[in-house]
Amino acid sequence: MSSELLTAAQMRAIETVGIESGDVTGLELMERAGRGVVEAVFEEWPELAAAPHRALVLCGPGNNGGDGFVVARLLKEWGWEVDVFLYGDPDKLPPDAKTNYERWTAIGTVQPYVDTGKAAFWLEPSQWGENDLVFDALFGTGLTRSVTGFNAFGWATQMSGWRMPDGVKVPAAYPGARVVAIDIPSGLCSDSGRYLRDGTPDPQHEDIKADLTVSFHALKAGHVLSEGPAACGTVRVKGIGLDHAPDPAIAMQVHGPSTRHTLGKWPHDHKYAHGHVLILSGGPGKGGAGRLAARGALRIGAGLVTLGCPPGALQENAAQLNAAMLKSLGSDEDLELFLKGDPRINALCLGPGLGTGARERQLVAAALASGRACVLDADALTLIAATPELYAALHEGCVLTPHAGEFARLFPDLAETLNAAPTTGPAFSKVDAARDAAKRVGCTVLFKGPDTVIAAPDGRASINSAHYDRAAPWLATAGSGDVLAGFIAGLLARGFAPMQAAETAAWLHVECARSFGPGLIAEDLPETLPRVFRDLGL
Repeated sequence: MSSELLTAAQMRAIETVGIESGDVTGLELMERAGRGVVEAVFEEWPELAAAPHRALVLCGPGNNGGDGFVVARLLKEWGWEVDVFLYGDPDKLPPDAKTNYERWTAIGTVQPYVDTGKAAFWLEPSQWGENDLVFDALFGTGLTRSVTGFNAFGWATQMSGWRMPDGVKVPAAYPGARVVAIDIPSGLCSDSGRYLRDGTPDPQHEDIKADLTVSFHALKAGHVLSEGPAACGTVRVKGIGLDHAPDPAIAMQVHGPSTRHTLGKWPHDHKYAHGHVLILSGGPGKGGAGRLAARGALRIGAGLVTLGCPPGALQENAAQLNAAMLKSLGSDEDLELFLKGDPRINALCLGPGLGTGARERQLVAAALASGRACVLDADALTLIAATPELYAALHEGCVLTPHAGEFARLFPDLAETLNAAPTTGPAFSKVDAARDAAKRVGCTVLFKGPDTVIAAPDGRASINSAHYDRAAPWLATAGSGDVLAGFIAGLLARGFAPMQAAETAAWLHVECARSFGPGLIAEDLPETLPRVFRDLGL
């Protein structure tokens, strides 16, 4: 199995290469996929393997439906009671799906889907139990159109344990069957993780949401972006015998590098060999964010960290900092002299608690003019969005770290496209937005969120997903972004390239939150980093 995240087109290309090379046939891939689904079900719910149960398999008009026919046959052979519905004309099925349709009809029947105009169209939800399974093999990863009006959506909501009389969603009194999606829940764009809808949502036609989703060969981008994680439930990836990988120049990684090799060992040398970070902070009462960034830069391995602040904030910062040094920087001229006098300062961090006045605008301009690696966060992003000269001064050594609101101020057209409800696929994704933004400004963009996307100007992208077994919802706490900015600056000072620094810092940021657990506050993140490093064997 590949470690990359794939688009639907990349997955089709990989399958085509495997088939055309003679390594595997389409029928073999379909059989392996079906077997993988059954294996994943029994791995997720071992009790279901102990005795036959009941399954309903919803097959669509394409190869995803073919996978469903394989699942139906395998469960029937296992002794399960299996009902199969087909949405589409069996005579128009693709060849491999048609073959598996015929294999199924040799041992079972297929009922056609009939649109009754109701939310549930063949069985009352109360007839289903918690050990029954519903398999969504309707549309899969190749979906490019809206299917909002398809009544299976309202039906699947009821199968998941909800009843919707007159469009009102209320808890059902029965547990409901569990839903297994083959590839991806139907209706979800596998490239963007966004549901394809045809306009105003109809309360009788809810989105399909799965308890278990089984993907093949590799995760798809939609499994970790946007609405994908909430829709997919648990995700398992099953190999189907494909050894091919997409073009590495356009591949996406599921998260940043986490290996000992990537992080490397600290050099056996003096502190300046580990880099010197300068963090620019705000006036009195506004230094907390800068101090969090300073602590993050120190913990991640920067040899020295200096916090630069206005003269009136020196005493406050001195009372709360020990390992970081302090420098009075009241103006852009002060900053220019300081940088000129110490060429060993090789990374700057601007934004956390900085302020957005004339002084701060001049500081950002001076920092960018120095040509040194810069992390630009928070207030610095606000200044850049409002000042064309700063926007134009960005260079390849910069890393921008916007959240959704800041991204919209920096790139309003991209944000508008991203936020528009998609009706066709592949839908414009957060990856597309970050890639376009990075190309536009000529530097690395880290677009924050539980599905953080890091993109470089050359088109490389990775997704640092804090979902599934990496979920860390307690990371949404004040100051955590300031620590992330410090992590990136510290890695830049250590010599990491901007893209690599952003990827690695984002991955470590989540690992620190997971290691600490609930109750996390921003101050805990740097203090947890040594434990994470030890767990990595550093």
